[in-house]
Amino acid sequence: MIGEENEKIGLVPTDEAKQRARDAEMDLVEVSPNSDPPVCRIMDYGKWKYQQSKKEQKARTHSKQSELKEVRLRPKIDKHDLEIKTTRATRFLNEGHKVQFTMLFRGREMAHQNLGMDIMRGIVELLEPSSKLETPPRMAGRRMIMILAPDKTGSEKKKAKKAAAAKVAKAAKAAAKETPPVAAAAEAATTAAPEAQSA
Repeated sequence: MIGEENEKIGLVPTDEAKQRARDAEMDLVEVSPNSDPPVCRIMDYGKWKYQQSKKEQKARTHSKQSELKEVRLRPKIDKHDLEIKTTRATRFLNEGHKVQFTMLFRGREMAHQNLGMDIMRGIVELLEPSSKLETPPRMAGRRMIMILAPDKTGSEKKKAKKAAAAKVAKAAKAAAKETPPVAAAAEAATTAAPEAQSA
């Protein structure tokens, strides 16, 4: 038998073990039923079960691994198609996945690798708030490959910028509400001035 403080008590009759658990206002739990004699422990079973579920939950959240998602491009990609591809990549990055951009070159397109490089640079600039460059664009046969990883600090900065912009807008709105009475007073003063001159 093992006590509530995790100390070894030794061989104890079942009735005595149950009585000890009752006195301690805890449960008598059989931790090793197949051993001879079986091993029991005095413990708060409800609390132990709760702690186990918390550990499992934590392990599940840590085991959520990021995947490598691929977005394929062509050097002559249309602007609208590029927007769709970058929107999809942004969604992947926000979900915590890495994104591999693969530019496919066919035939004479190999002579215009600079076009592909320009598109890749544009993507890096566009996705900068939510990503960081993990593998810069490089050629691998007829493909140009680049990998972006999610950047949590970048998205936090973006949120902070949005919050700051909202504060400024709120302050400007409040100032605009206060302005009309002042303007009305100024208008009243200008209308009163000609009347005073005519008198």
